Amino acid sequence: MVASVVSFASAAAAESPAAKTPRVLAICADDIGLVAGAADTATALGAAGRLTAASCVTTGVLWPSEAKRIAGVELGLHFNLTEGTPLSPDLAAHWPVLPGLAKLLVIAHLRRLPAAAIAAEWQAQVDAFCRAIGREPDFVDGHQHVHHLPGVREVVIAGVARWKRMPALRNTGHVVGPGAGLKGRVIEASGGRALERELVARGLRHNRVLLGAYGFAAAYGPLVAAWLAAAPAEGGLLFCHPCHAAPAKASTDDAIASARGREAAWLAGDGFAEQLAAANVTPGSAWALRSSSGD
Repeated sequence: MVASVVSFASAAAAESPAAKTPRVLAICADDIGLVAGAADTATALGAAGRLTAASCVTTGVLWPSEAKRIAGVELGLHFNLTEGTPLSPDLAAHWPVLPGLAKLLVIAHLRRLPAAAIAAEWQAQVDAFCRAIGREPDFVDGHQHVHHLPGVREVVIAGVARWKRMPALRNTGHVVGPGAGLKGRVIEASGGRALERELVARGLRHNRVLLGAYGFAAAYGPLVAAWLAAAPAEGGLLFCHPCHAAPAKASTDDAIASARGREAAWLAGDGFAEQLAAANVTPGSAWALRSSSGD
């Protein structure tokens, strides 16, 4: 069964017109520091040429130790406002426990976020990254894409503008490929398109398109083949959440633990290598482009 899926996925990619053109695609593992073992998985995938970046959650008790286990890939800040507890006393005074995504979406779009406390939390998470890694992040994105929400994206953009070197930011304004469906449209509409306009207007480095959104229940291999086929020649970013034998998180149960294991197994396997070759895709950087796909 596995062999048939691999063959089908590779054939689909090879038949794509885009497969005739060499393409470069960034592949980023999210949630480093949130789930035990994610750093080891990302490091192994990076060494095998299957991964180019990893995005780090600095709010959890796992972060300082997991930071020592990640190497060989670009490292970003996965700004977190939806899971666990805040780092800053300012935000903890408002939210002793961070709100879930649904609540945060409502508060943000009602323009009722505590702006000063969000800014303090941003700085606390950046500082935690810098203490552990020894430098500022290579790029910035958000856990559950919170970095693009109104009241948050302004803090993020203003924050990176003060850094010694300008990082890249994950553009969530153009979600493509299968599996996204309504989820992709919500990502774009909840702040992704507004963030993309800001990134273009300010000339900030960002990915051209975003791939990898799905409901975590579907078979992963066929989705990967279709994402590879949909990737542009450059500027594409595929985000993922791989973790071998993903255990429960330190504070709460991991709702996508099974999906993490499936993703890790596929990205490490021969099937993914065949897909990359068939689609003529080389893992690399997404940050070369400053203009959006519509420019």
